[in-house]
Amino acid sequence: MTGMVAANPLLTMVSETIAVARAAERGDLVARLETVAGKVRDPRRRILVAGLGNQGKSRFVNALVNLDVCPVADDVATAVTTVLSYGPQPRATVVAAGADGGENTREPVPFETVPALTARSPQGRAMLRLELEAPSQLLADGIVVVDTPGLGVHGTTGAAGVLAQAPAADAVLVLTDASTELTDPEVDFLRQVRELCPAVAVLVTKIDLYPHWRQVFEANRKHLRGNEIELPMLPVSALLRAHAMRLQDESLGRESGFGLVFQFLREQVVARDQAALRRAVALDISSAAEHLALALGSELVALRDPARGAAAIRELHAAKAEAEKLHRHTAAWQQTLGDGITDLAGDIDHDLRNRLRDIARTAEDWIDDHDPGKHWDSMDEWLTATVGSALGDNLVWTGTRAVKLAEQVATHFTDLGAVDLPEVRDTLDDDSRTESCTLADLEPDLGLGHKLLVGVRGSYGGVVMAGMVGTMAGMALINPLSLGAGVLLGGKAFSDDKKARLAKRRADAKLAVRRYLDDIAFHSGKETKDRLHRIHRLLRDHFTAIAERTLRSIDESLRAAQEAANVEAARRTERAAELERRLRVVGELRRHAGALLGPETHDALPPADRTQLPPGR
Repeated sequence: MTGMVAANPLLTMVSETIAVARAAERGDLVARLETVAGKVRDPRRRILVAGLGNQGKSRFVNALVNLDVCPVADDVATAVTTVLSYGPQPRATVVAAGADGGENTREPVPFETVPALTARSPQGRAMLRLELEAPSQLLADGIVVVDTPGLGVHGTTGAAGVLAQAPAADAVLVLTDASTELTDPEVDFLRQVRELCPAVAVLVTKIDLYPHWRQVFEANRKHLRGNEIELPMLPVSALLRAHAMRLQDESLGRESGFGLVFQFLREQVVARDQAALRRAVALDISSAAEHLALALGSELVALRDPARGAAAIRELHAAKAEAEKLHRHTAAWQQTLGDGITDLAGDIDHDLRNRLRDIARTAEDWIDDHDPGKHWDSMDEWLTATVGSALGDNLVWTGTRAVKLAEQVATHFTDLGAVDLPEVRDTLDDDSRTESCTLADLEPDLGLGHKLLVGVRGSYGGVVMAGMVGTMAGMALINPLSLGAGVLLGGKAFSDDKKARLAKRRADAKLAVRRYLDDIAFHSGKETKDRLHRIHRLLRDHFTAIAERTLRSIDESLRAAQEAANVEAARRTERAAELERRLRVVGELRRHAGALLGPETHDALPPADRTQLPPGR
């Protein structure tokens, strides 16, 4: 996986474009291009590892990076999200929730204590994530691996926390072991994560433990095909991979299946990301070159042919009037954006609350028909999976609606031609507070001793009352009649107490469910609002930049053309030669950008990215 990014040619092109834009005193273009250059220099790719509990995720991560960094246990080992990145020396940092909802805290911890960490930080606060740094070649190539808590594990929100991170991930590897076929929650999770991340693969793990793994593998393929989910599925064995690396055995390495994993990462993640990076660089360079060429070409036309320069100035005046009109009326598209975000926030909140309300009704109906004390673990598992699925669907819908809103706002820019839409991809949200929401445990049922005591207490009154009546008839206090009455009243007391305890358990269970769903609604509602605010700022900044760049380019072109009309004849030739030299540099950059994009893509660029120069250039 070494040598993932051939960044030098791209970085050279961006640097040359930055130099030209800086010489033209276009600080807006310089800032935009420097952001692109930063992506070229540090192309980190985030790989999310997810799956049900006890599927071998942590062992897989260790085998992937060829280091024993994530704790492995027979029971649940990954209690919180673990982010693994490169570092020259092993280092561990705990990110914990702030006190009373304050800012999160970062606490360095000894690396050797990582296996003993729980869901609480050393200071007793709820852990949000664990950040590990380790020296690994894979990590040094820019890969960041994220080991997530098991879906449906007690003490987590299931798929909700993982799906919140999926939009910012470059790939999601969903692990399921070869012991059983895919479950319904796993299929639902795959359906949701496919909508949120561009690269998803299903890894069938522990093939070394189950001889029948091929039958399970084919059955899983049928499940995915039946649900219209087209995803690559790869069989892997982390144990064989570890043995292969220790023994340097190529045959074991091939049998482990990790070669297919690296192939998937190369083809579906690295190659796709490189293509996307090349396209982004090419588009930004092409757009910047067009903006620069507009001013240079307008001035050159005015220098060479004053008559044609005057016509160009008139056209630029008209274009400037349109651009200024759009800039003055930014309230129009910003109003559309603001109203869209407000409507979206209301719809998303209503959708989530409606889903949680349906879950609450189903849970309460189940509680009314069952003894929650006997099946509370099953209720916890079902509730976690169902809430996670609901939050996932709500998140997917948020992304879909946000894209439609961006398209709606773009219609206000039709005077500038078609514009590129921003990638409405939410930023990373590791600090999801929904991870800390758990279903409270019910009080255990009373023991046998207490039940006997209840029966004896109830039977005592029956024995005494029936015995007193018997003594009036000359019978002993303890007689068959009094014993029978004691048994009857004792049984009734026991039955009444059992019903009362069942009613209390049901009431406590309903209260626990409501509190859990209220906590989920509270935290997820805040996170949804924050997500929409980020989307709002992303769209606002994107479209504001388009309007400002267009207006400035036309204004610079007009100013240059007007100044060229007043240049002395002696300086015209010298200035024209300088402009021609700059235009050749810009033209060379445009040709390089076109070569990266390809002829079809370049021809399909929107007019806003291929600004037309004045006539006579």
